[in-house]
Amino acid sequence: MTMKKILSDPTPDPIEAIKIRMEEMHLKQIDLINKIGGKSRVLEILNRKRKLTLQMIRKLNKRLNLSPELLISDYKLVKE
Repeated sequence: MTMKKILSDPTPDPIEAIKIRMEEMHLKQIDLINKIGGKSRVLEILNRKRKLTLQMIRKLNKRLNLSPELLISDYKLVKE
């Protein structure tokens, strides 16, 4: 994601914020396994198939230094 995209969307939803921070920190999905759950759980979260839980939010707050307020923001799930 480019800086222009970040600036044009001042308040990204929690999933977009996680993806942006992962890019900034040069993290891969595998790096979030111990924070979110197994590999499939990480994919479900990042692909908007499942909502973040309170426990995930707490761990992501510490690991990615994202505010709890941002992480608890509502976002839409993708339906199949």
